[in-house]
Formats: sequence, C-alpha cells, structure tokens
Amino acid sequence: MKKIALIPIDNRPICYTLVEDILAQDKNIKLYMPERNLLGSLTKQANIVGIYNFLENLEEVDTLVISLDTIAYGGLVSSRRCPETYEQIKGRLLKFKEIIKKKAKKVLAFSSIMRISNNNINEEEKEYWAQWGKRIFEFSYYQHKSRKEKSYNCVYNQIPQDILDDYLDTRKRNFDINKLYLDWIEDKTLDTLVFSKDDTGQYGLNVEEAEYLESEIKKRNLNAFVKTGADEIPLTLIARALNDNLTVDIQYIWENSTDKISKYEDISVKNCAEGQLKLANFKFSKNADLIFVVNNFQQQQGDYVLGEEINKLSKQINFPDKKYLIADISNANGADCGLIEQLLLNKIDKNLVGFCAYNTSANSIGCAILSAIVNYSAQKNNTYNELAFKKLMFTRLLDDWAYQANIRKYVRESAPNFIQALEEKSEDLKRFENKIANYLDFKYNNVSYSLPWNRSFEVEIYVKNI
Repeated sequence: MKKIALIPIDNRPICYTLVEDILAQDKNIKLYMPERNLLGSLTKQANIVGIYNFLENLEEVDTLVISLDTIAYGGLVSSRRCPETYEQIKGRLLKFKEIIKKKAKKVLAFSSIMRISNNNINEEEKEYWAQWGKRIFEFSYYQHKSRKEKSYNCVYNQIPQDILDDYLDTRKRNFDINKLYLDWIEDKTLDTLVFSKDDTGQYGLNVEEAEYLESEIKKRNLNAFVKTGADEIPLTLIARALNDNLTVDIQYIWENSTDKISKYEDISVKNCAEGQLKLANFKFSKNADLIFVVNNFQQQQGDYVLGEEINKLSKQINFPDKKYLIADISNANGADCGLIEQLLLNKIDKNLVGFCAYNTSANSIGCAILSAIVNYSAQKNNTYNELAFKKLMFTRLLDDWAYQANIRKYVRESAPNFIQALEEKSEDLKRFENKIANYLDFKYNNVSYSLPWNRSFEVEIYVKNI
C-alpha cells in the first residue's frame, strides 16, 4: 500500500475532493488529509493548530506533500492578508520543521510567490485593493520594468504612502519566508520544493522575486523549481512521487502555435506543458508509454470569465490508438465545446486515462498528468478501480464542460443570487448529466451541486453512486 499525505492549499473542491477522486482510481493508494473544516477558505484562516495535531498523529507515510502557505499563513488567500510578523511566522515554521522530519520518507513542498492581480477586486486581497489594486499592479509592473530597462517611471506617487508601505511590507515578509525555505531544501528537510507563480505577467515584483529565487536555486544547486501556476502544483508533486519511470510524447492540436502564451501566465504553452511533465518526472520519447494530447489554441486563448472570443475546435482530430491523456487549454476557465462534441460521439475510448479543462493552462495540465499516472499505473499493477475512473471523468466533464463552459455565465450574471441561479439551471444540468453518463456508461443515483465559497468561480459536485 502506497501511503500519501497532503496538506492542501485550502478547502476548495479543486484542492481537496479532486485529489481524493484522482487517487481513488488505484486501490493500492491510501490518502491522508486533515479534516476539511481545518483548512482555510475565502474568508477563514486555516486552523493551524489543528493541522499541526494532524501531522503529529500521522503515521509514517511514503510521501508527504505540503502547502507551506497553509502552515505559514493559514492558506493561499490568507498569505496575502495574514497580519503576523516575519518572526512570528518563522517561529511557527521551525516547530513545524521538527515534526515533518520524522513523518515521511519523502517530503515535497510548495509555496506561492505572492500574486499581484490586475483589478480593483478585493475578494482575495486586503480591503484597499478595491480602490488601489490596479494602481498597485501598475506600480509593481513599472518598478520591475524600469529596473530591467534602466528607465524612469512615476507610478510611485499615485498610491497613498501608508497603503503602499503596508503592501510592500507584506510582500517583503512573504519573500523573506520563501528565502527561508531555500535553507530547508539545502539541509534536506525537504526533498523537492516548488515556488509557484500565480496569475502572473511579464513584469512585476512577483516576477522579480521569482528571478531571484531561480538564481539562488541555480547558484546553490538545489532540488527546487519556480513554476507558473498554483492549484495544480500539489497534483504534479504527487505525480512526481508516483511516477515509475514513465515516458511521454506530446501531441499538440495546433503544432505551430505552441509558442503562444496563455491567459494568466508568463510562459509559452510548450514551456508550460513540458515544465509540468518534467516536474512530474516524465521522460520524453517518441515510443512512449503515454501520449499527452494538448488541445491548445491557434491564435489567442479564449476565456469564459472575461467574455472574450471563445475557441471552439472545428477540425476533426484522431485520438491516439494507445494510452493517452488530454489537457484542454483552448479556453481558460472551461472546456472547448467542439472538442467535447467529438469526444462524446462514441462510448468512452478505453485508451483515455486522463482529462482536464479547468481554470488556467497550468491547472489543467497538472490535473490531467496526475489522473493519467494513477490510472496507467493502476491498470499495469492490477489495482485499477474502473468505477472511480468513471466517477472522476463524470465529475470533470460536469465541472469543466457543463458548468464552466455552459452554465457559469448565467450564474455569474445573477450575482449575488448565485445559489438561486444554479438551482434555476437544474434541468439543463440534468441533460448534461445524461449525455456524459451515456458516454461513460456510468450509472449513478444522484448528483448535487453547491458553491462552497458563495461565488460562481468554483462549483462542488457530489456524485452518489448506485
């Protein structure tokens, strides 16, 4: 039995139940996580004491994957709001460091480089972001750009000094904490460390911090990485721990467009896909175990949230005749309806071992990678749970295609009555359920939907088997 423990980023379904659903495909994997109510949410900090107790009572596992943001600040959102000082957080982390040394054969961890969102929305930021968010983004962007290009900018004086000071103090604290983790990888407390760039761009203080961390990693020859993304990093790290020398070959739907850059990212599609596969310990081969099909975009990535032009695959594609996975990144925040129409023409292809199309390109790629590794290895080792695979696919298609690509716009535009709007779409969702269940030959008793953070962004889908 392979024993894996995970401390998630927060309590969103994509960070908690998705991991359970993916790993359930292999009967030989046992997953340990803290109780979900201990984790942070949009408005609540994680119960850090409760998570420490979980770790202290945890039996020794093969692999421990940790969101360091949860331990340090109480979660990803809390990392931007937490009022504690560097010394307070460092003291807590040193106690935590002593616990994890005796809990796992391998410890893989990840920490975010604090994002800078380009909007005046304070849903996940401090209160002043509602008025000054775009100005802070501009300040960050041009400060970094001017230092790179040795040019002058005057954004500094457009933000009240007390607000700018508070923002920069929070940034510095988080950056100093991230530099502390470099010592943890050097002294072998951590086996692998990833710094994630969440919602990033070409310039910014976050990009500047990433460049510094990358230079330190290279200079000190550390087993650490800086990656674009966030929510998928724990999935890719679990994949790294489970990957038993598998090989992969990448096939892009649009081979001549792999240099394009996705929304919310700062690297090309090619670098994003290959970087995630390398982090997951894949080797590249033309005669590979797995074919990784990337439904990329020809010109520009669509985005269901921003309401920009949505891509819909029209050319006919031939799915591989060997085991393959699909990352559908043609559009951000939802599946390509043209691809799904082709996928659902027949019964499920027995060679398909993973699919994902949620949120950013990096998110979809990381999710598909772990799904495929677990599925492929379970089939190879005769520990495969086919019902769990069908349930996973059923949930992903309901989320990424039915909800995100077709229902969410209505829910979002019905703010603040999100729950009521979701209920009004119950008949439409039922029709999607029937189509997907027929494709998968999946029998289920009931499906329920909720919006755990009371916003349209993430839906929780609970599937009850017969």
